[in-house]
Amino acid sequence: MTVNQTSPDHPSLLPALFLADPDDVRGGRAPRSTRDWITDVLAFLFSVGIAVLMYWLVRYQNRAPGPAHDALDLGYTAVLCAALWWRRRWPVALALVSALGGLFSAYSVGASMVYLFTVAVHRRSPVAVAIAVLSIVLSVPGYLINPDPTASLPESMAWAAGAILVITAWGMFARARRQLIFSLRDRALRAEHEQQLRADQARRAERARIAREMHDVLAHRISLLSTYAGALEYRKGASPEEVAQAAGVIRASAHRALEDLREVIGVLRADAGDDAPDRPQPTAADLPTLVEESRRAGSRVTFGGGADLDAVPEAVGRAAYRIVQEGLTNARKHAPGTAVTVEVGGGPAEDGAGGLTVEVRNRMPVGGVTALPGAGMGLVGMAERASLAGGTLECGPTPDGDFSLRAWLPWSP
Repeated sequence: MTVNQTSPDHPSLLPALFLADPDDVRGGRAPRSTRDWITDVLAFLFSVGIAVLMYWLVRYQNRAPGPAHDALDLGYTAVLCAALWWRRRWPVALALVSALGGLFSAYSVGASMVYLFTVAVHRRSPVAVAIAVLSIVLSVPGYLINPDPTASLPESMAWAAGAILVITAWGMFARARRQLIFSLRDRALRAEHEQQLRADQARRAERARIAREMHDVLAHRISLLSTYAGALEYRKGASPEEVAQAAGVIRASAHRALEDLREVIGVLRADAGDDAPDRPQPTAADLPTLVEESRRAGSRVTFGGGADLDAVPEAVGRAAYRIVQEGLTNARKHAPGTAVTVEVGGGPAEDGAGGLTVEVRNRMPVGGVTALPGAGMGLVGMAERASLAGGTLECGPTPDGDFSLRAWLPWSP
């Protein structure tokens, strides 16, 4: 037993021919638009007008058929004109009916032209050409049944074939133009959507960048707080002045940390369309201030290198600042109380070989040390920051027992 199955990817031949075109944007079943109503009214008036004109010509040429044939022709033409309102749903079926009816009908020429044009607009080119060829072939027996005394068979065939081909070509051109317009409109909408997506991605990337900056700042502030709090905890015999000084530093650092936290939360909560200006970003010229802040927190930091910090480009200086800041934070976390050396050297070069070298070195901790908790992403973030700047970053223990964090950033004049 053979079972005939039809899948959505392979529709049967009958729906493919007699239902609405799957490539048609409106699909043949959507409510008519104002433009569709105007087009349908004009098509109906055109068909009725051609029917009236043909009726007058038949009477004028004295070639009117018998009463029964004439009544049949008029009724058939009226049905075709009324069916024009459903021509988008069944374009091929109605075109075939009008082509077959042309064998005996002389008044339905206008409606047949509209159906032929509809097939060319709403169906693919092979179907439109097939209907046109069928109409041309059927015009021969149609002429023999209803001969025209003013034209011979070749002349009548030439006129019919020319009119059918012109109407079909016109409809195919209208179809191609409509598909082009819809394609361009779809591309424009897609391009606008993609542009909006790119803008949203850029805003999200910028917000993520600002959040990373705030993470580095917060980690530095909180490590300073921990250092001062640890000093107060272990220095039992500190004088009231020293306690007050340490408490003041803790209060100031906590206040700055809260401000930074408030800013990063504001950035993450901001709408995608907010264009608030960013806070001023640090540069290489701010490195001495960063080192001095760590010294006031009790860290033993030595700064040197000899680089002209004021001449460092802004992007390179910002990366160097964040690397030094993260290095000092890691030293306070994992090796508290050890001496830290910060060296920033190098300079520009015309051949592109110039660069800024940043190194943060400290002694490895001895014995068990309770380190501050962290996210474990500091070194990863510094490596990413150096890579984005076009440089490299190396870190790890040295043969002489130190831990070295060394970065190289390109510096062009």
